Amino acid sequence: MTTKEFKKTARFTGGLTLLMAVIAIISMMFLPTNLIVPGDAATTANNIMASEGAFRMSIAGNAVILLIEIVLTVMLYVLLKPVNKTLSIIAAFSRLAMTTIQGVNLLNQFFVLLLLGGAGYLTVFEPAQLHALVQLFLNAHEYVILIWGLFFALHLFVLGYLVYKSGYFPKTLGILLVISSFCYLIQSFGNILFPQYKEIFTTIGFISIIEIAFPLWLVIKGVKAEEWEKRTFESA
Repeated sequence: MTTKEFKKTARFTGGLTLLMAVIAIISMMFLPTNLIVPGDAATTANNIMASEGAFRMSIAGNAVILLIEIVLTVMLYVLLKPVNKTLSIIAAFSRLAMTTIQGVNLLNQFFVLLLLGGAGYLTVFEPAQLHALVQLFLNAHEYVILIWGLFFALHLFVLGYLVYKSGYFPKTLGILLVISSFCYLIQSFGNILFPQYKEIFTTIGFISIIEIAFPLWLVIKGVKAEEWEKRTFESA
């Protein structure tokens, strides 16, 4: 890969990550927030039935994210392989594991649509029972997020270390990625072990947004081509 191609790869990776972040905000936060009422299964079910299109858009957005994640996994591996091939593979596999779990988690959202679809075989359930089942699958969806968050934390930690050691990215970016990884770890393990403090751990999880500094840097500044060439030569 030439220096020019590497620079293009870096900017493409950053741009794709930012695009994914926008889609994630809409599909994982904005749309569900407008439909799901915590602690009120009946209202939540009615909201989803009344705005089924929005709920399906949320699922579609999550599916697009899965496809983008596969591309990003490869791009990040290419960017950081010259630093340490073994660690780059660990970072790639942990992100792929996260993506796989995210894909399986979409089933919980599809189950909600099936329960609210009005199929004849569902008449054995009372409305309150259907609403309770809908809430069950929505809650399961939230808990699976905690699980894939652990794999993403591992990915960010290794990624942060590689960025820090690269020489062609600022060390500060690596530190921010590592901090973000600990935020995900605290959020996931905190909610698993101490669910009564969910608000606190969720607040800590929001700090992980600092990871966005890395793709912003890729788009705006790119890489130090000379350092990358040096790294590539040393790893050859």
